[in-house]
Amino acid sequence: MAQKPSIPKGTRDFSPVEVSKRNYIISVMRRHFEQFGYQPIETPSFENSETLMGKYGEEGDRLIFKILNSGDYLDKVSPEELQQINYKKLTAKISEKALRYDLTVPFARYVVQHQNEIEFPFKRYQIQPVWRADRPQKGRFREFYQCDADVVGSTSLWQEVELVQLYDSVFAELGLEGVTIKINNRKVLSGIAEVIGASDKLIDFTVALDKLDKIGEDGVKKEMLEKGIAEEALAKVQPLFRFTGTIQEKFEKLSQLLTTSEEGQKGIEELRFICDNVMKLGLQKAQLDLDVTLARGLNYYTGAIFEVAAPAGVAMGSIGGGGRYDDLTGIFGLKNMSGVGISFGLDRIYLVLDELNLFPETITTATQVLFLNLGEPQAFDAMKAITFLRSKQVKAEMYPDAAKIDKQFKHAERRNIPFVVKEITGSSITLKCLRTGEQSQIDVSGILEKLT
Repeated sequence: MAQKPSIPKGTRDFSPVEVSKRNYIISVMRRHFEQFGYQPIETPSFENSETLMGKYGEEGDRLIFKILNSGDYLDKVSPEELQQINYKKLTAKISEKALRYDLTVPFARYVVQHQNEIEFPFKRYQIQPVWRADRPQKGRFREFYQCDADVVGSTSLWQEVELVQLYDSVFAELGLEGVTIKINNRKVLSGIAEVIGASDKLIDFTVALDKLDKIGEDGVKKEMLEKGIAEEALAKVQPLFRFTGTIQEKFEKLSQLLTTSEEGQKGIEELRFICDNVMKLGLQKAQLDLDVTLARGLNYYTGAIFEVAAPAGVAMGSIGGGGRYDDLTGIFGLKNMSGVGISFGLDRIYLVLDELNLFPETITTATQVLFLNLGEPQAFDAMKAITFLRSKQVKAEMYPDAAKIDKQFKHAERRNIPFVVKEITGSSITLKCLRTGEQSQIDVSGILEKLT
């Protein structure tokens, strides 16, 4: 007996309904990306290993899927090397390519490789799958789509203002109310570390602070102490654990805390510009919040940092994030190319919309009308009518076989096709609505009026 087939953990099959819902989200994003002036690009699903390795830190590098070389992939490996079991050295010889881990590093490679063809500032969007050898859990998969929008070649903070608006406009059309766009700045975090005397432990300090909403104040303090941050430093950082109030009130508290830090004050100045202009221009549905504990991607973010939280009551992590990076292309030799970008979490947004029942019913409707197959010559008359309806953008089809009428009706019901053409006599068509049971005698143009 043949073994039942399966798929790898962390990957998924998508039904027609699920694909339709995903395509709906993507179409909304694509429309807004282009409305804001972003141009589409695509890059290969796999890159040379040297392009990806060493760009995500040791933890990220471990999650990259490597591709074995074609043919005899052990050809370049000596018996002595096999016995040494030096995995890093061995991997470099048997795998020269890898599946992309994200879209950001391939984008940096693209910019450097095509710099003479690109008009800067360059606004690009990219919607493609990425792969990570991560532990699968709710909202986290090994194969998933990233939906990114980036601007490179400009240091203007108006780009950050626009990206907040882009988030807001996409979520507004999707009907997501109560989304919170959190913002912080790498310079503010550096300033805080400076004034508490922990500049040499910036990463340890910010990684722990970023976990405040997950492990609480005591958990954060415990982790900071374990990382070697002094008790006196924790006393100075105490105000951050209860950093509440309006954005303006938070700015006042932050200014007092960072009085002696030039870099911290610069970060506050940048944040004020973004927040003040966003609030003056207004948001449709989203809320903007200053979150000084936000510290994502500090290995390459240099300015503003964004994270988008789902509406309250929805058990989901962030559904988007991004930030400003001053020299991402520098890893490939192109220096001083500042950029800023955001990403939408397609899979998580899907789960949120599904939980809140925000998908329009119409997006899962494929065929609008099914013509029953009653045998020749009605089948030919049906195809003539179908051809006309399709030319008018109506989704129509005929049941392929002259099967029992009951079987054909059940087929339409199982596929949620709303209308069925039972019979064609001359120019008269018998149309039945399966939802109401209403039946009418009309011509093909009458069907067009009902369905468009």
